[in-house]
Amino acid sequence: MALADELQASLRELSSAPSVEVRENGGRVAVFATLSWEVRGAGQKPLLHLWSDQHNLTRRVLAITDQTGHRLALTVERFGRNKPDRLEFLRMEFERSSRDISREEACALLARILTEQFPDEKLELLTAAQDLEHSLSGSYARGLLRSGSTQWAVLAFLTGESAAPVHHALTFGLLWLDRVQKSSSRGIVAGLRLIVPKDAGRVFSHYAQALNAGLHLQIYELDPLRENLGRIDPGSAGNLDSWLVPNRESQALLERAKSGLGSIVALSPQAIAVHVAVQSREVWLRFRGLAFAYWDDGKVWFGVGDRKELLTPASQPALRHLVKDLENHRDSAASDRRHPLYRPQSERWLESIVREDVTRVDADLDSRFSYTQVFANGGGQSGILDVLTTTRTGRLAILELKATEYIHLPLQAADYWLRIRRHQLQGDFASHGYFYGIQLQDTPPLVYLVAPALRFHPTTEILLRYLSPQIEFVRLGIVEDWRRGVRVVMRR
Repeated sequence: MALADELQASLRELSSAPSVEVRENGGRVAVFATLSWEVRGAGQKPLLHLWSDQHNLTRRVLAITDQTGHRLALTVERFGRNKPDRLEFLRMEFERSSRDISREEACALLARILTEQFPDEKLELLTAAQDLEHSLSGSYARGLLRSGSTQWAVLAFLTGESAAPVHHALTFGLLWLDRVQKSSSRGIVAGLRLIVPKDAGRVFSHYAQALNAGLHLQIYELDPLRENLGRIDPGSAGNLDSWLVPNRESQALLERAKSGLGSIVALSPQAIAVHVAVQSREVWLRFRGLAFAYWDDGKVWFGVGDRKELLTPASQPALRHLVKDLENHRDSAASDRRHPLYRPQSERWLESIVREDVTRVDADLDSRFSYTQVFANGGGQSGILDVLTTTRTGRLAILELKATEYIHLPLQAADYWLRIRRHQLQGDFASHGYFYGIQLQDTPPLVYLVAPALRFHPTTEILLRYLSPQIEFVRLGIVEDWRRGVRVVMRR
């Protein structure tokens, strides 16, 4: 049988598989959910053409070197190369998700780029497999580059992982670095190489300012079209833009909304708090943290979730009924803790309790001050503090509140600290009308991480070790049933 005919028969047999993985010289080229192919030319050197929506490959086939029920291996040649290559087809008997295929293809591209970018180093590992034991996400590729006795931990954001925020990459990068350092039995680990999408490097240059000076971090932007990496100097990008909301603007908006919202607050004054959103020019009402009404240019809308109703004389009874439901179900003594009015916005509920009196978390804090939403812009992120206050001696204090485990808590708090510290050094708080009547210290802000004692993520201590000693953290563990009253049971 001629080689062309034998190749046609082998490929037809492979086409019945749910998916086929194609490798060249041991490296993955692609996974084809549908194998589209054509064999051109007769005789002993046919031309093989493979294609899909994302891939196109043409090789001249010299021989079939191995063929089993699940594998086909070919010796091929391509234009411009003197040495033959090895092309393999692996039959995969299970249906692979498009996400798995996308991750593997991204890893294959990254492996090629790393090999070219660091020719003097050996890529010993590259995987996007999820590692729950060590809290490592599958949305980021983890790798290891070695040159002699020196190793570099590598973590890369995988393009197309829309569910994974880019700025979370540093959290997983530090956890991967820690994992490499603990498992390395030979040589030294030089540091972390963080690979992020094009134009995202500035965000990480900002975060880098919060890291321990002894941590060697290299930041690279990946250009998938040019298939190269561009190194970003962490010291050259400066700070991310952020603007404090002038306190007088918040007060002016409150004055405008007072006549429309005062009667609603009076329905349950102990539970309803007013929150100003200067950017949208709205004033919101929250019942123990749950938004249920807002004022917008003289009109008031109410409702929980996506359904909103204009407040009119005819809809007043519906509003009063909603507040009554909130009093019954959004209460620490409520019998039904699965009720849709009890469960949502738990951190906002915790925030509402703390804001009433910040001394509930630390007697050294000044109960006269508790600000939220002090930033008008957070550089593409929300940039909203849970609570910004001060100690009795005038030292700024950031209270980061979480009701459940949150792996990014240390880095998020560090981001806030950097922004607040910058405005502190510029004297912006006094000029924008905050903390009237006291003299703020020049000492860097204190950061409180507040959560139920058993709800701190297990990686919190690991991540804190990599942050700058300039950022003074205090971990406060509160009682699990904090809705009945915030009480600190653990302090570190």
